[in-house]
Amino acid sequence: MTLNWQCIVVDAADPRTLGPWWAELLGWRITHDTENEVVLEPAEGSPQDGVSPDLLFIKVPEGKSTKNRIHLDLRPDDQAAEVARAEAMGATRVDVGQGGDKSWVVMTDPAGNEFCILRAFTPEELASF
Repeated sequence: MTLNWQCIVVDAADPRTLGPWWAELLGWRITHDTENEVVLEPAEGSPQDGVSPDLLFIKVPEGKSTKNRIHLDLRPDDQAAEVARAEAMGATRVDVGQGGDKSWVVMTDPAGNEFCILRAFTPEELASF
């Protein structure tokens, strides 16, 4: 028996607003767009293309009410620059009890979904891959 990871599903009051926001943040492409569903895939030809699971935003009637049980961790080349860019796009820094001495920044998208922007890998860490 074989299972392949196809996508991460994100409930959204408005997939056509939230999907494009994430597409811009990640530099991904929208490959499916209807009133009820928006699908994002990595940029065609990128190292993530065909490897990373899709992001599927599905319309739901209810709003977000509690902390996410699953969230995305994003690894940047420059953490400060990506945090600033996300904030300029409408993301917000949040405290979910992580404390101030962590190497990641917890943020929410415009719909309140948490995600983290991690520290950049050091050159030594990159060389080990």
